Amino acid sequence: MPTFRVSPDCTLHYAVDDYSDPWREPRTILMMHGNAESGAAWFAWVPLLARHYRVVRPDMRGFGASTPMPRDFPWTLDRICDDYLALMDHLAVARFHVVAAKIGGTIARYFAARHPGRVLTLSVVGTPPPRRGVGRRPELMEEFEKQGVQHWARRTMSGRLGSRFPPEGLEWWIRFMGRTAVSTQLGFMPAIADADITDALPRIRCPTLVITTEGSGLGSVEEMRAWQRMIPRSELLVLPGDSYHVAASDPERCAQATLDFIQRAGASA
Repeated sequence: MPTFRVSPDCTLHYAVDDYSDPWREPRTILMMHGNAESGAAWFAWVPLLARHYRVVRPDMRGFGASTPMPRDFPWTLDRICDDYLALMDHLAVARFHVVAAKIGGTIARYFAARHPGRVLTLSVVGTPPPRRGVGRRPELMEEFEKQGVQHWARRTMSGRLGSRFPPEGLEWWIRFMGRTAVSTQLGFMPAIADADITDALPRIRCPTLVITTEGSGLGSVEEMRAWQRMIPRSELLVLPGDSYHVAASDPERCAQATLDFIQRAGASA
C-alpha cells in the first residue's frame, strides 16, 4: 500500500480504490475513519463507491499502519486537517467529496468549514454532536494504561454497533480497534474526542448529508436535527436501529444513500 511522509514525525498509510470505467475521469472521495480505526473500516463501502469514484482511504496519523503518536503529541483538529489536505495535494486532487464516520465526522465538519473551496460534498455518518463536553475522563486514561485499547473496545462495543450486530462481527471490530497504539489513544481522546466545533457548522458551504439512527447513543433524532440545521445546505437521514456506528452496522444502506446524495448534490458543486 502507498505511503506519504506528511511530516518529519509521521508517515501516512493510505489506499486508493478506483474501479470506474477506464475512459472516465472520476471525481475523488476522501474517507475519514473514526477513533481506534483505520481506512480498512470502510471495507463494505468500497465496492459500491469505487465503481463510480476514486476512493482515497487514509489511516489517520497515529492509527492503522500510519506512524503511532507519542502520548505527549500535541493533537489538534488543525494538525489532522493539515495531514489530510497535504495528502490530497500530494495526489493532485484539487476538489473532492468527503465521507466520514464517528469522530471522523467531527474532523470532517471542521475540515469542510476550514477549506470550503476544496470540498464538493460532505457526508457524515453516525457522528457525535459538535460539542460533547465529556471532559478528560481520567478513569478512561487509566483503563488504556492498565488494560489496553482492546479492553475498552470490548466494554463499549455493543452500544457502538447496536443490538442486531452478529457476535462474530462484534469480535472482529473489537480486535480491529484493539490494535490501536495506547500512546495514540492517550493523547487523542482528551484532545480530539471532546473538541467543540459548534462555531464551524454555519461556515460549511457544501451540500451536507447527516446519517443517524432512531436509537443512536450519540443523541436523539431531535438533538441531531438541531445541530444538522446549523449547516446551511444540509439534510438528515434517519435509519431504523440503535447503533451509533451506523457506517459499520448498516454499510450497504449508508453507502447507497451516500452515493445517491453525492450524485444528486454533487452534480451542481
